[in-house]
Amino acid sequence: MISRRTLLGTSAVAAATLAAPSILHAQTKTLKITTWGGKWGEIMKATVLPAFEKEFKCTVSADQAFPYVPKLQASPKNDPLYDVLHTNSNEQWNCFTEGLVMNKITPKEAPNVADVYPWAVSDKIVGVAIFTSAIGLGFRTDKGLAKPTSWKDLADPKLAGARGSYIIPVNSLGQCHLMMLGKLYGKGLQDLDAAYKALEQLKPIKLVDFTGQMEKMLLSGEVSMGVIHDSGVYRYEGQNQPVDFASPSEGVMALEQVLNVTPGSKVKELAFAYIDYMLRPETQKLLAEGVWYSPANKKVKLDAKYDEKLLTTEAKVATLIQPDWKWYNARKEDIDARVTKILKG
Repeated sequence: MISRRTLLGTSAVAAATLAAPSILHAQTKTLKITTWGGKWGEIMKATVLPAFEKEFKCTVSADQAFPYVPKLQASPKNDPLYDVLHTNSNEQWNCFTEGLVMNKITPKEAPNVADVYPWAVSDKIVGVAIFTSAIGLGFRTDKGLAKPTSWKDLADPKLAGARGSYIIPVNSLGQCHLMMLGKLYGKGLQDLDAAYKALEQLKPIKLVDFTGQMEKMLLSGEVSMGVIHDSGVYRYEGQNQPVDFASPSEGVMALEQVLNVTPGSKVKELAFAYIDYMLRPETQKLLAEGVWYSPANKKVKLDAKYDEKLLTTEAKVATLIQPDWKWYNARKEDIDARVTKILKG
């Protein structure tokens, strides 16, 4: 037999259970993103993300443990691990072909997209680019080298064993360099036969996995000249390091920082708001000057020392060359096998 006290207690529990949905509905939304580590990550966690959380009354869960794509691929499309994927163009294209991210982010979803340079929303971009770096040549200023003016300067016989690039199968800068070799010595970025022949001529060459390793080799003098993005050199500005960056006359390859939204995100409006926030002039200025990235928003006004070196005018951004990652990714397996054979031979 149920006592009156038990009955009242049971009724109270039932009432609380019925009320639970409204309590859950009031919970703070969480936005799940990817973001880089290093100085970028420090600025994001100290300033950018807390300000976003405060303004939009949400929590941001940021994954800095690269690589991100395999983790996104392993999660359900209708309940993805991330709402916003931040990565480079080559990986965004891979994700788009697998249906893991959207095609384009337009001003309808993120109004600040209306103010970006054309390269940030070109046909070579899925999602929208928020920054770019220029891939060119870093070099030592204490080795008696003339400042390089052409990509072909990396092939100078004097640099044998003292030039550097990347392990092509794992690094998009190495892949960009390979395509540039096709343009330099052949008919264009997609002339792989010319690129393979030119790559053979660059041996002996020191190869690394990541740009951080290239920075270390340049700073230590282990290489005298190497393929690197401009921010990997400019970040040592004012530290009396004997290194400089050169933009070759044939143009610089673009290393874009791209944001995109997963179609299965449960907080799409918040995801679009985050992208719009990252494209605000004040957010762009903070990060551009913090890590020496060239901003996508044309309205950003950088301090003089940054404005001088970064891609901040129509004339400067015209030097950017954006490779066709959809084309490259479709051939990557064959390219990887061929370059591995060349560089091991």
